Order: sequence, then structure tokens, then C-alpha cells
Amino acid sequence: MFKFTGKVLSLSAAALFASTVISSADSLDDLAKAAKAEGQLTVIALPHDWCGYGAVIDAFKAKYPDIKINELNPDAGSGDEVEAIKANKDNKGPQAPDVIDVGLSFGPTAKKDGLIQAYKVSTWDSIPDTAKDADGFWTGDYYGVLSFLVNKDLVKQAPADWADLLKSDYANTVALAGDPRASNQAIQAVYAAGLSGGAAAGEAAGTAGLDFFKKLNAAGNFVPVIGKPATLAQGQTPILVTWDYNALAGRDTLKGNPPVDVVVPKTGVVAGVYVQAISAYAPHPNAAKLWLEYLYSDEGQIGWLKGYCHPIRFNDLAKSGKLPADVMAKLPPAEAYASAVFPTLDEQGKAKEAITKNWDATVGANVK
Repeated sequence: MFKFTGKVLSLSAAALFASTVISSADSLDDLAKAAKAEGQLTVIALPHDWCGYGAVIDAFKAKYPDIKINELNPDAGSGDEVEAIKANKDNKGPQAPDVIDVGLSFGPTAKKDGLIQAYKVSTWDSIPDTAKDADGFWTGDYYGVLSFLVNKDLVKQAPADWADLLKSDYANTVALAGDPRASNQAIQAVYAAGLSGGAAAGEAAGTAGLDFFKKLNAAGNFVPVIGKPATLAQGQTPILVTWDYNALAGRDTLKGNPPVDVVVPKTGVVAGVYVQAISAYAPHPNAAKLWLEYLYSDEGQIGWLKGYCHPIRFNDLAKSGKLPADVMAKLPPAEAYASAVFPTLDEQGKAKEAITKNWDATVGANVK
């Protein structure tokens, strides 16, 4: 059963939400009406240049103009999103997020802690079972692989693999796109470096990744700044380790000033799945469900693809011939993804614990 807060629903709407699956156009219309009555949706950690979210948010606003979107802390990490739910359990004001978009390992822990509620979108059956919670508490939304975004004006020879980053050629150049103590993107980057060195999946790769970044920091190559395309362009972080979709979006944003390379490393190609979930304390639960319905619709999924992400329903859209050819042509060649690995939840959880708990003691770089 769902937890409902806020406005009392009409009898027809209440009957609708007794089911976890909304499958008909009429029921979606009822959901839209209930969301309109709430009038607002509060999201968190959605930078407009991340995965095409700017255009996705604009499209949702155009489709549902009566629902105001309140955007909290666009640069927050996955851990920050979960903490925002905890901090606002008793707060129905604008600082309480309705929905979160977090790294895969954060979904099960949020469920275990009772911080999210179950909801299955109408396209549920077309989402791979391996990318969703069987009870509907969290659902995979998109994925990408870690890559290097390189400022070609400052870096004459782009690194081809993780080990290259340790070379003296890359002094004071390498940055992460988040704090590895809280950001899933940064945690996965450390993990990928560990896998690239030959460590076994899970805790071993997390520990090996910490050792790699300890060496990178000791060599003077690591820049303890949360990197963005802007810091790359300014020369503060000439090499940025980031998801491929962020790197490709950054390439478009910079428009050749400076020219950049987007490199998928030869080894340690880690694919990261992000997931959507609704806060158990959401002030606007119906707007949250409507938001998820949009994100998992064909339109929402293709919106992410336009932002260079692989939407979770990618195979389903391909099978039905709905993938735009012009969008696909802008993505890296398929062979760059041939060796990509998808860490299991258990592997991610063990690596995450090793990395977040031991970063300070092992690497000693305060990323901010």
C-alpha cells in the first residue's frame, strides 16, 4: 500500500491508487488531476546538463503547466539526496524532496531504511528485472560508462586508460566530478580504477581504487576540486573523470572552446545505473508518480537518450523501432562499450562502503 499525505483524494482517485500499477489512459488522467491539485513537484540533484535533464524538465512543464517544479541543490550527490529525505521527514515545505535520482546502490539502502515508497509505472513490464526492485520501491532509469573528458589545448596526448593518469605528463590535471565520500559518480570512478588494475569486483576493487588515487594524489596529478566543463575550460581541471553522457554534453556545451576529447578507457569500463524513487514522506506524492510516469514513457526515455544516456528501456525502444537515428549517430561507437561491466548490487555496496569510509585515511584529499 502507498503512504498518502497532503490533500485527500477523491473516491475514484483513491480507488486508483490502491493498485501499484497504473495501466490505462483514464487512470493516468486521474493521476494528472490529483497531481495538478497538489500543484508542485520538488526534485533534487538534477543539473540541467546532466543526462539531458534540462530539456526533460522543460518538456514535463510544457505537458503539465499547472505543476510547478521546485529544484533543490542541482549539484548534490546521491548521498546528499538520501540525507535530504532524512532531514525533512517532518517537513512538508519546499526543502523536502518528493523524488530522488540516485546511484543503484543507494536504492536498496533507502528501501531498507524506510525512506522511499513503492510505485510501479505503467511501462513496468518493459524495464529489465535486473534494474528494478521487485516490489517497486526503486526503478533503474538510465546508465552510462565512466570516461575522461580532456581539454586538448592543455593536454596534448589524451590518456587512453586509467594507468596513464599516473604519468608525469598529467601533473595537476585529473579531477573527479564529485566527492567520493558522497557522490555515486565519484565512487564508481574510484571503483573503476581499481578494476582496471586487476582487482576482483566488490570490496577488493574499491580498496585498489583507493590505492590508485593515493598514488595519483602523491604524484601531484590529482586536483581535489569537483570538476565541471567550466573548470575544465578554465584550466583548473584539464582531465575530468565523468560519466560519458556528461562528457558528451560538456563537449556540446563548450562548442570547441576549448576543443575536447571524450575517451572511454580501454579497461575498467564501469557502467553505472541510476534509479528513481519516491520519498516515503513526499509532500506531493501524486506529482511524484506523474513525474515517474513521464520519465518512463517513450517520450521521457528518448529525452534521456538525447542527453547521451542509455535509457533503461533502450532495448524495448529499439525493438519497436523508436530510437531516433540522428540521436544514435551522436553517441560513441558500440565497440567502446564492448567490455563494459555492470557491477551487482552486492559488489557496489561493498565497494561503496570501502571507498566512503576509507577515502580520508587512504587518499587524504578533501574534494570540494
